[in-house]
Amino acid sequence: KAINHKRILYVGNLAEQVNDNILYDAFVPFGDIIQLRIATDFKQKSKGFGFVEYELREDAEHAMDNMNKSELYGLVLNVNVARPDVFTRQNNNKAIWETNAESYFEAVNNNEQKNESSQT
Repeated sequence: KAINHKRILYVGNLAEQVNDNILYDAFVPFGDIIQLRIATDFKQKSKGFGFVEYELREDAEHAMDNMNKSELYGLVLNVNVARPDVFTRQNNNKAIWETNAESYFEAVNNNEQKNESSQT
């Protein structure tokens, strides 16, 4: 059974200029952020979406209510609770949030390293 507890948000339609610091600054007013990540390709270019994990579910809900359909760097954001199966197609059909967000970030980093290795 996948676990998210609705503390992890998907943030879509990010402008190319938005980096981790900008995303953090935009979302930290709503509560304590455990971690965040902008998805990047093997060249470290933004894929236009990211994830923000809050300490408390209520903070994530507050951020989603306030930031969904808001504008950041000229683009309207799509902010939703992250689906537990966001990257299952790349991870043996196992939900990435099944254990915890930390293992998700490790899996993404490992996957990126594999992609970088295969590109050389």
